[in-house]
Amino acid sequence: MLNQLNKNVMVEILVPIALFAMIFGIVYVVSSSRHKQIMAMIEKGADPALFRRKGRFNKNSILKYGLLFIGVGVGILLGNLLESMAGLQTEAAYFSMILLFGGAGLITAFLIEGKKKEEKSEG
Repeated sequence: MLNQLNKNVMVEILVPIALFAMIFGIVYVVSSSRHKQIMAMIEKGADPALFRRKGRFNKNSILKYGLLFIGVGVGILLGNLLESMAGLQTEAAYFSMILLFGGAGLITAFLIEGKKKEEKSEG
């Protein structure tokens, strides 16, 4: 019994440590390889501006992510209501509503972007 308890404690300690070590290792490898690529480009006389990011988010992606998260929030809220009032199973209520309203948010973003492109091409 005590041996099993020690194994559980070791797993609870080692898993988070291994997770953070893995994340740190991935970030380190990516950043060091990027630095080496930039230095090699500078040595060869090429312009390293290709690696600079101009902006991670544009207006369309901000709209898309905003509507996605609003949809997920509404899905969680309605999933909770379905579970408590309709007696639906927890997993079915939450997952169905999150996916349904998250998808509705993405479709809404797509339609809004389409309307903006139409107005831009007409005007």
